[in-house]
Amino acid sequence: MGMVSTRTYGQFCGFARAVEIVGERWAMLLVRDLLVGPKRFGELQRGLPKIPTNILTARLKELEAAGIVRRRASTQPGGGVLYELTPSGEELEPAVLALGRWGAKNVLDAPRPDEIVTNDSMIMALRTTFQPKNAKGVHASYELRMGPVVIHARIGNGKIETGAGPLPDADLIIDAGPALKSVMTGEISPREAIANKSVHIIGDPALFDRFAELFKI
Repeated sequence: MGMVSTRTYGQFCGFARAVEIVGERWAMLLVRDLLVGPKRFGELQRGLPKIPTNILTARLKELEAAGIVRRRASTQPGGGVLYELTPSGEELEPAVLALGRWGAKNVLDAPRPDEIVTNDSMIMALRTTFQPKNAKGVHASYELRMGPVVIHARIGNGKIETGAGPLPDADLIIDAGPALKSVMTGEISPREAIANKSVHIIGDPALFDRFAELFKI
């Protein structure tokens, strides 16, 4: 595996070498979004609307050269090329989840004026905050709406399955803004969030209590 960047740290160290590759601006966000699933170039652009086209092209080439990302022909209508993580790239998932947990707990405060949420960022936020130990014996499904973003999660046998879009048979629909973070950190209770109308639900409030146990920051 050759060097893909001129920015080297001059240390014979696995961490230093890894950061040389995935520490470039936007690289880990591309890995995050590809952990959700393979994507076309345009889909990656739409998910990261602030990334300049030339930087996206450069990052994908670097990640390909490092064996983290590969291209394959799409079997979807319209064809084209899909970018997907290699097995080596998928091994970055624990690092992405750990950084997401650390960020949500330590440095994520109120949204800045120009900040958005996306399907992929919210899906990974659910994966990041999921508490398998609290999910034993739990079978529940949730649809989560945050403005234009709609995602869903199914919990069963201590595991989580996530995806974009609505879930017609969801046990509970949660319509929330940034206040949902306060519930997940335990700053306010699920019942308080419903009472002050910072979170709206469709379904049994007890399932929102369960949500707060399943997803914690």
